[in-house]
Amino acid sequence: MIGEISISGVYFPPLVLLAFAVLALTAIVSRLLQLTGFYRYVAYRPLVDLSLFVLLLGLAVLLSAPLGPQP
Repeated sequence: MIGEISISGVYFPPLVLLAFAVLALTAIVSRLLQLTGFYRYVAYRPLVDLSLFVLLLGLAVLLSAPLGPQP
């Protein structure tokens, strides 16, 4: 990850931008899970949605990090 990303002169940490992107992706995946009937087998849906968000955010951070040692 890089230090900051400038959008119209305002600097944002990359984690915040990744979190917004993953939030949208989580909404899409949650809707797909609802349409397939997955939530019928879940006791507490908000916990599953939070877990899905954390897993997708971790995956996004892992995929956006450069590989190898940093100088």
